[in-house]
Amino acid sequence: MDYFIVVVTTVAGLYFHGWLYLRMRRWMDRDLALSLAGADPGKQAYMLQRLEQARVEKVGRKQLAAWLQRESAGYTG
Repeated sequence: MDYFIVVVTTVAGLYFHGWLYLRMRRWMDRDLALSLAGADPGKQAYMLQRLEQARVEKVGRKQLAAWLQRESAGYTG
């Protein structure tokens, strides 16, 4: 019974840490997109759409900042 408790709590802890890690990455990506948009609400919405497009296109983490900067430069609002 002791092993069962250890296994369950270990798996739950690993799952939670994985979930938290992915959640923080999403927050950082969103923060990056919004920081490139500045205070313009239209550009903020545009950059969040571009961020979603980057996820669909599976843009890598290393390329994401440059990709978002290019998209930000192409904004015509």
